[in-house]
Amino acid sequence: MTATAAEDWKHWSDGRAASVSARHGQLALTGTHWLEPEPAEIPGLPGHWWADAEGVRVRAAAGDGITATGADTPVDGEVLLRPESDPAADTATLGDLLLVPIEREGELALRVFDPASPRRAAFAGISAHPYAPEWAVPAIFTPFEDGTQSVVVPNADGRERPLAVTGQIAFTVAGEHRTLTVSRSGNRLSGVIADAGSGIDTYRFRFITLPAPDADGRTVLDFNRAYLPPCAFSDHFICPFPPPGNRLDFAVEAGEKQVLNR
Repeated sequence: MTATAAEDWKHWSDGRAASVSARHGQLALTGTHWLEPEPAEIPGLPGHWWADAEGVRVRAAAGDGITATGADTPVDGEVLLRPESDPAADTATLGDLLLVPIEREGELALRVFDPASPRRAAFAGISAHPYAPEWAVPAIFTPFEDGTQSVVVPNADGRERPLAVTGQIAFTVAGEHRTLTVSRSGNRLSGVIADAGSGIDTYRFRFITLPAPDADGRTVLDFNRAYLPPCAFSDHFICPFPPPGNRLDFAVEAGEKQVLNR
């Protein structure tokens, strides 16, 4: 273990805890409300909300106190809020609440982040295995010949949705050769994995991110940075479960383990 590698991991770990517990971080999510084409009320929010081809619409009066991104005054009438998948994404606020439109497979929803959420108040950190250099291993990325594929997997909310995957990484741990199916996220690779310790020593599944592979597909799979999915911090997130083949038959004793509560 090099001091630099351990220090970098500690900095990453501290940053993770700070990010999820931030004022409008993952622990603050208190609702994901799926919208229909017809205006309707959302519990706990003023105004009427609906979805159309452009995004999320809200109709409210100035006295309701909903303020859209960049606006100086509250909404008084009808406003379009574009989802996070749009380059010109919008958000809105209502007092301390942050309102975020999202789009998933053509369906639109409004997420509500509340700094006063019980889960944020109870948060005491993220338990993790100590840094272990042997869990950072070389890997080779091989893209699928026919490009991106779509695999239907269960999600944390009980629904099945397509997961876009672009290839596999091959690696060796303790003399055992293994592969995992991954996706491209910008230039980097990402994946959803489980192992023999999932649901026992660690959360039921975790996410991984790998550096961009070089021209020969070489990258590094660092299990020390296996991290908890958003749904570990709030039941209102939609997280994909691991695709077929991404459940390792050994315990990965590295990375984040569980959410700690007071």
